[in-house]
Amino acid sequence: MRGNRRIVILLLCVGTLHLAVFFAGFLSPYDFAQQDRELPFAPPTSLHFRDMHGTLRWRPSVCLLVERPAMFGTYDEDLQKCFALRFLVLGPEYKLPGLFKSRLHLFGVSGPAKVFLMGTDAYGRDIFSRLLYGGQISLLSGLLATALSLGIGASLGTIAGYYGGWVDAVVMRSGELFLALPWLYLLFALRAFLPLHINPAQAFLLLIGVIGAVGWARPSRLVRGIVLSGKERHYVLAARVFGGSDIYLMRRHLLPQTYSVLLTQATILIPQYILAEVTLSFLGLGVGEPAPSWGNMLAALQQYHVLVSYWWMWAPGVALIPIVLSYLLLASALQEKGALHRM
Repeated sequence: MRGNRRIVILLLCVGTLHLAVFFAGFLSPYDFAQQDRELPFAPPTSLHFRDMHGTLRWRPSVCLLVERPAMFGTYDEDLQKCFALRFLVLGPEYKLPGLFKSRLHLFGVSGPAKVFLMGTDAYGRDIFSRLLYGGQISLLSGLLATALSLGIGASLGTIAGYYGGWVDAVVMRSGELFLALPWLYLLFALRAFLPLHINPAQAFLLLIGVIGAVGWARPSRLVRGIVLSGKERHYVLAARVFGGSDIYLMRRHLLPQTYSVLLTQATILIPQYILAEVTLSFLGLGVGEPAPSWGNMLAALQQYHVLVSYWWMWAPGVALIPIVLSYLLLASALQEKGALHRM
């Protein structure tokens, strides 16, 4: 029971993080590409629960930021010009993935004040909004690349384990080749053959294709081992005697035995692939501007003055910690539960 409770809690944590990213348009006050060139590297906005007379207010207020003369990126609050934070307000139009268009945002503030919960970047773009929108690319790339890897791995592993012989030898030797293949250099090579400028959608699909296609070898070896054992069980042999086709036996009796292993592999691969996307985008090989991803947002830290002066630019790296940790803890909990079942 304790193990089940732990798994449920971790699933709720992972689900909450993904839901926040899915509803990025509603939760973020601005569009990810909206710039305010008068407020570059603005610090996170302070929320005031008391007015200028010291009276406590239930609704927080935001004060106008004023840049200090001749001091780039240094701001003071004008406490005489404060505006109440409002909830469920109309703002820039966005589209929920695959659903509908809307202009309703969770919170906002009347102009000329701005609310930047996590500050702004060099172009005056809201880091909080870009973090949520960037999470759609970074997290979705991990999910899709994992689905591709597990799909290829489960199919090839099942075929290799079921037929054996030269089919098994070809699949396993190919898997060893992919395990030894340096996927980063493969992506370098593929990128060299592509046009210099490709749109974010093409870069995203290329990223998923390379990461997912290279990572199928490990799941296929695990699936192969389960199928090798499962095909000798009595109910599988009986189904074959009664005329069950190879496809029927694999789909109905063998693949279901691999679901628990594939689920555990998914919780291990998703954070790895998220980190792979972040790394590649950080190096300029993934999704490029103006579309945000956590990798190209962190790329600003390659500039030394940004690295040491604007701590809020680390926000995407901090966001990675709960995501990766939740998935790894979930994988550990699933492995422990599987070990208990086998005892």
